[in-house]
Amino acid sequence: MTEADIIERLRRIGWRGDTLPADGRRLARVVAQHRAGYELHDGETLFGAQPAGHYLKRTMDPAERPAVGDFVEVEAGKPPHIVTVHPRRTVLSRAAAGERYERQIIATNIDYVLVLTGLDGDFNPARIERYLSLTEGSGAQPVVLLSKLDTRDDADELLAVLRARLPEGTPIHAINGKDPANVALLARYLRPGDSAVLVGSSGAGKSTLTNTLLGSEKMATKAVRSHDSRGRHTTTYRALLQLPSGGCLIDTPGMRELKLTGEENLDLFADIDALAEQCRFADCGHGSEPGCAVQAALDSGDLSAERWRNYLKLRDEREEQAATLEARLRRQRGGRPVGRLHGSHRDTRERE
Repeated sequence: MTEADIIERLRRIGWRGDTLPADGRRLARVVAQHRAGYELHDGETLFGAQPAGHYLKRTMDPAERPAVGDFVEVEAGKPPHIVTVHPRRTVLSRAAAGERYERQIIATNIDYVLVLTGLDGDFNPARIERYLSLTEGSGAQPVVLLSKLDTRDDADELLAVLRARLPEGTPIHAINGKDPANVALLARYLRPGDSAVLVGSSGAGKSTLTNTLLGSEKMATKAVRSHDSRGRHTTTYRALLQLPSGGCLIDTPGMRELKLTGEENLDLFADIDALAEQCRFADCGHGSEPGCAVQAALDSGDLSAERWRNYLKLRDEREEQAATLEARLRRQRGGRPVGRLHGSHRDTRERE
């Protein structure tokens, strides 16, 4: 098989490069990670592999280890070993649960983040804003999918509420995950060579939609609880799947905790930042200060109280995570200062 043939084969699983490793190592993509090792795919064959010894060092940042979506170089052996992770063009991550700061990678080398939320009791605009905040720095485009369209008669009203809260141009689609028509609707995000990651709460319908896109019942599904529309985990680990459309889909377990990393810009709330710039004082606390444009927008109804509360919650969480991350980086640098991780503080002069 020629190098051109191998590259063409790798294109099926999202490879964007034009050359292969010079030392003849096998190039493959991580499609799943288990406690016992990794599953890799080279565009033609699925096979197991273990990480090389340097990835097992306790001092290594977990975010530098192979993750689902990575393209890796593999040395032959029994079993084969992953020796190199290629640079990631996009990374979707969150802060891992727990007190110690760690970054948990959800998926890499993706083009789209499909945020799936049910139109039943799972519908929560604030949670969607949180997902989109995490997506901002990933390099991938967010797409909001509202599933279980068949369960609501007022879906158009809910869509209007959501469109008013999210940035203009954010793709939003209301779907029935069991309807094969969704294959054509979502084809623009799953073209040959493209990769998307599907995220959402347990019970939102990720496995159902994945089965529809695959054209087969490959992923297990379960009914949700009637009192809160929540489901139990049917997907227990991240897995990259090749679709008939030619694209790749990474299915993920339901995520109940979505901690910001501290590096988000919260561009999702650019309208609130624009209001803050109109306040009389640059250090306005947006409470009882005179000339506060934010309070004026809240009083007039131009800014909803719920959206304002969610912004404050995410902003405070980001600042807390940023401080924790900065302290960690400072320790790694031997006490040397670290530049700001996001944005910049406004000055405190009164605006003319």
